[in-house]
Amino acid sequence: MYRAFFKRFFDFVGAVFLIILSSPIMIVAYFLIKKRLGSPVIFTQARPGQNEKIFNIYKFRTMSNAKDENGNLLSDELRLGEFGKALRSLSIDELPQLFNVLKGDMSFIGPRPLLIEYLGLYNDEQKLRHSVRPGITGLAQVNGRNAISWAKKFEFDSYYAKNLSFMLDLKIALLTIKKVIKKDGISKDGMATTEKFNGHN
Repeated sequence: MYRAFFKRFFDFVGAVFLIILSSPIMIVAYFLIKKRLGSPVIFTQARPGQNEKIFNIYKFRTMSNAKDENGNLLSDELRLGEFGKALRSLSIDELPQLFNVLKGDMSFIGPRPLLIEYLGLYNDEQKLRHSVRPGITGLAQVNGRNAISWAKKFEFDSYYAKNLSFMLDLKIALLTIKKVIKKDGISKDGMATTEKFNGHN
């Protein structure tokens, strides 16, 4: 019953409440990003959701369009900068995903939606992550986020898909609050985010 109805009900009500509550933060963030990084302020990217249905994920932009003398974009680390790092460390860049939750593309809690190019690389166990709605936070995020290996992330994602329950979601929600406060696991050592998945790492 929770998986079939109440989870979506809680997502919808929670999204409405948090959009209203966080709207002042989002408005301030919008104008700061526009001033510091330029347009577009909202980063959108196609991602696979539940049952591999493609949707557009929303995030606040955190990287500049800085290029080298040859016109090539600089590395993620250089384009991220201190301002972008602050947005990510406070998870402000994730706030627009509340609208993804409102629309039903995402849940508050579930496996993070990854790149479309990864779809052909998953084994049968890893594909279980697409049997549930993707989330803003998930079991992998509260157990290391970008600081753990892809293999470990997918273990957590598969476990969540097979054991989804109210108590598990509650545990993840509480641990997420703790992680945001402590700013744990934002990136791998020496990297702006994490390396791409290649089917083996």
